[in-house]
Amino acid sequence: MKFLKVIAFTHKYIDLKDLGKFVICNETLECSLERVKQRFDIPEIFYVGTCNRVEFVFTADRILDNEFVKEFIHTLNLCIPQEQIDNFVSQVSVYEDIEALNHLLRISCSLESLVVGEKEILAQVRKAYETCRVAGFTGDYLRLVMSRVVKTAKEVYTHTGIARKPISVVSLAYRKLRELKMCTNARVLIIGAGETNKNLSKYLQKHKYSNFAIFNRTLENAKVLAEELGGKAFNLEDLKSYKEGFDVIITCTSATEPVITNDIYQSLLNGDTSKKVIVDLAVPNDTCCTVVEKNPLTFIEVHSLQEIANSNLQERYEELIFAERIIDQNIQEFKPVLKQRRVEIAMRDVPEKIKEIKDTAINRIFAQDIESMDENSREVLAKVMNYMEKKYISVPMIMAKDILINNS
Repeated sequence: MKFLKVIAFTHKYIDLKDLGKFVICNETLECSLERVKQRFDIPEIFYVGTCNRVEFVFTADRILDNEFVKEFIHTLNLCIPQEQIDNFVSQVSVYEDIEALNHLLRISCSLESLVVGEKEILAQVRKAYETCRVAGFTGDYLRLVMSRVVKTAKEVYTHTGIARKPISVVSLAYRKLRELKMCTNARVLIIGAGETNKNLSKYLQKHKYSNFAIFNRTLENAKVLAEELGGKAFNLEDLKSYKEGFDVIITCTSATEPVITNDIYQSLLNGDTSKKVIVDLAVPNDTCCTVVEKNPLTFIEVHSLQEIANSNLQERYEELIFAERIIDQNIQEFKPVLKQRRVEIAMRDVPEKIKEIKDTAINRIFAQDIESMDENSREVLAKVMNYMEKKYISVPMIMAKDILINNS
């Protein structure tokens, strides 16, 4: 497990506004990961980006010192001024070996989340891994790690009360909206059709809100969400010319630059001077700071939910202890699983070698002797050879696993 590494930029040590500088947009993700993969000879890697963390999970025969992290950030080609990189390196969290696995299990069980107990993080980690797996950035090792991550998270959510009456970033945002006592026919613009907006819109729909317009970079995804909500779908570019008015904007995209500039916001207002609401759960924010500073509005963002989240952590302290026990147990269980897999990989050529020996014996060395046998004798010999082949394959594998586990 010594090759498992994690480089993490999280809300615990980095301001959420600064955290957005480490977000990689979908369009450049593959290029960014390919650069670090080649630069540092990394066999497997995947990237996780959520509203309160950006993490790189990978395998490498390297020590994660400050110099490595600095080079790693530089290779990603992020829009970070050179003079700020040293400061960010001092704020980064790095994990190696068992600590890396423990960290992955903790974040997937939401123990490290801004809001402890939110289940969305597991779905986000799985989706992030799957994206990189499909792109060819992960292999057998991280497959085993992710299987253990999912198993552990499911056990924590099933056997502890950590997610009972869950309070997630989405539900906290909705609570803030409810406090504003908006009427159910309020005009709601939803920018982005990802998981966060889907979840928040479900809360709204459940409480009878019905006037939705969905904008998304991929129109088909906007149409899917619009159909679920009974709303209208638009391409993200249509935001610039939308003139049907709004009361609330809910936005969460993976954009690295503001989606709602002051020019676009003024165009959306179309002369309306009433106070509006913006719920911005993106990191970095989708809303330009000028919009917030120069317009009468209620602005709800991830950062503003921090105080509620901290109190949530206190309420769930006892459940944290139970969850940590489950995590520790899974780490201990994973060690022999990983060792067994190493044996399987090391010995995966054994079956083919044994088949080659059998074929050589039958078709070359003893070919004439077998040919002189009657049909019944040849059938018996074939059965014996097949039986021996299976045993010669399975017995060494079992013995090797036992020796490795018992003598570790």
